Amino acid sequence: MLLLRAIGLMLLLTMANLLPSEAAEADLRATVAKFATAANFSATEAVVRELAASGDPMAERPLAALADGNLYIRKSDTQVFVGKDAGDRIELLDPLSGGKAADADKADLTKIKVNNGLRRVIRDALGTLTLRAKDASVRLAAAMTMFKTPDAGNIEPLDAAIGAETEPAVKAMFEQARAASILVSDKPEADKLAAISVIAARGDRDALSLLTSVEANAQGAVKDAASAAIGKINSTLALWDAGQNIWYGISLGSVLLLAAIGLAITFGVMGVINMAHGEMVMLGAYTTFVVQQVIRTSFPSLFDWSLVIALPLAFLVAGLVGLAIERGIIRFLYGRPLETLLATWGVSLVLQQAVRSIFGPTNQEVGNPSWMSGSFDVGQLAVTWNRLWILVFALLVFAVLLYVMKRTPWGLQMRAVTANRRMAASMGIKTPWVDALTFALGSGIAGIAGVALSQIDNVSPNLGRGYIIDSFMVVVFGGVGNLWGTLVGAFSLGIVNKFLEPYAGAVLGKIVVLVLIILFIQKRPRGLFALKGRAVEA
Repeated sequence: MLLLRAIGLMLLLTMANLLPSEAAEADLRATVAKFATAANFSATEAVVRELAASGDPMAERPLAALADGNLYIRKSDTQVFVGKDAGDRIELLDPLSGGKAADADKADLTKIKVNNGLRRVIRDALGTLTLRAKDASVRLAAAMTMFKTPDAGNIEPLDAAIGAETEPAVKAMFEQARAASILVSDKPEADKLAAISVIAARGDRDALSLLTSVEANAQGAVKDAASAAIGKINSTLALWDAGQNIWYGISLGSVLLLAAIGLAITFGVMGVINMAHGEMVMLGAYTTFVVQQVIRTSFPSLFDWSLVIALPLAFLVAGLVGLAIERGIIRFLYGRPLETLLATWGVSLVLQQAVRSIFGPTNQEVGNPSWMSGSFDVGQLAVTWNRLWILVFALLVFAVLLYVMKRTPWGLQMRAVTANRRMAASMGIKTPWVDALTFALGSGIAGIAGVALSQIDNVSPNLGRGYIIDSFMVVVFGGVGNLWGTLVGAFSLGIVNKFLEPYAGAVLGKIVVLVLIILFIQKRPRGLFALKGRAVEA
């Protein structure tokens, strides 16, 4: 008996839930049917607003179809359908469920026409409907749309949405959208002053744009409040702009660090002016391109791992080429810096032409893995994932190289050769092989720099040319052969460049930086962090 009662209670509850739902659907169908009797755009707009006022997510399908020009009236019985073009005929779909209803000739149907004004109303109506979506991200996107396109008609649905919202971030966005709509309505002055406070607290460029529009059209206390809020936002944005420039400078500095750190080693230990260093960067970028091409054609599921696979290969390719250059050319030119400059410049031209002959002169496509795509915001700062990962990677390379230089026997021998080559040789250190392996190491690091640069720059035969001069400036400014000097020099020059560019332009900014470095070198010829040692100081 108890079981029967429980089953009966469950049936009653189920029917109680279904009946309102069925009634709501019936009301919605009746509203959709009114499109058939709408005689003009104004009447169609009234039906659109009625659908939006229902707050039923099922109204989204007919509204979206109307906006796309796919809502039809069947002439024989004036029923409304969503139409899908199927050649000479139209496939008719139920306007609420989307299920297939029938097919009809185009001549048997009347398309419901829309204009630009009606499309705007539909867009706002769709935004209103999504205020009650189950997905919080959908509700948030709808609120942001309403904030950017404020309308007095949004106030009532936003009031209802604010009362029902439980997510704090979404609720705050609803309140900002409501404030924006109040500012374009005929609400009392007190409401508009409160709305200005809400918008001012947001403090971004969208808020600034909205308040600027309000200031231009308002009078009295509202205009004064908008002006005060604009001044406050401008001050805040100036600080964020400075922060953005610092981030851009750090990002550029990480690129310069990767490009220069290998050069700092070879220039510091060997005293070789390696004009082919940029081409080592280029070889690393092209190695990444080849790896991705193989993965795309043979192992597409591994694409997100393409950079991880390319890193050791780029280091190996560039390192072996560097070793061949040192053993084949540079070892015969030690002590003659001008001749090493000319010889390595010739090598750079040969490498560029070789790459042009193999891969062509045009840019090659190197894709971003999913974990390096997109961006995120920190306050008013826009941070891209690829730049952030390159910064992390540059610091990691720096840390590994610092460990090698300070904590390994080979690093000790390298530092000994840097400090006093003759004394190191007299202690049994094979300085020619230290030179060869050092040059290979510097070239290999340039190769892995090319892997990183392939994510933010064009991969072409001229890739390295754009970084060689900046790399030398970093090395000379920081102190030849000093890794900490290279780190500080790279980030310092990156930040200074980004602060100068808005005022002087990119080219003139680089010229100013070059002049400043020349003046600095006049005072400190050995750079920020000079190497210590008898041979160095002699």
